[in-house]
Amino acid sequence: MDCLEKYFNLTENQKELFTKFKDVFLWYNQRINLISRKDADYLCVKHILHSLSIAKFIDFKSAKIVDVGTGGGLPGIPLAIMFPEAEFFLIDSIAKKISAVNDIIDKLELKNVVAQQKRSPEIKQKFDYVVARAVTNFPKFYQDVKHLVRRGQAGNRKNGIIYLKGGDFSEEIQHYKSNIKIVEIDDFFWEDFFISKKIIHFIF
Repeated sequence: MDCLEKYFNLTENQKELFTKFKDVFLWYNQRINLISRKDADYLCVKHILHSLSIAKFIDFKSAKIVDVGTGGGLPGIPLAIMFPEAEFFLIDSIAKKISAVNDIIDKLELKNVVAQQKRSPEIKQKFDYVVARAVTNFPKFYQDVKHLVRRGQAGNRKNGIIYLKGGDFSEEIQHYKSNIKIVEIDDFFWEDFFISKKIIHFIF
């Protein structure tokens, strides 16, 4: 897909996987609304490329990552394609979405991804990183997932929460500022969509 290839040096296998992901995702979106129907024509930029802004910020290497509130597999599946050595665990509370995600994983034959219908408080295992795309306000999200992160550094940045969010959220993070790094996504990508979009990296 052109929107990815102008920012990433993809292998032929990755190109094939992203194309297949787009096709299968859109097939499911016609049936269960993984994303807004009006966004379907902008899947590459608004959803896949947005997910991959995390890949511009961090190299996961062989880390273990949990994607909380994955919905249709975002950002987890695009990141799993980019980082085949890393392990991804995708969770969502909505059964039909996880069913779709598991079928997408099977069709793409991804060996580094597992998806389950779970809520974050149910998960007892530890991960190097928690990733998500603005599933709720940051203080609530932090409280829901803080038990999932093991301290240390598995990738090229310290372990923690990597949260994609847009707009003005200064009030949300005022109590966490000493632990947070904010990265402007439009430093990586040129499309107008990314103006005001940010990565929050919370370090424990």
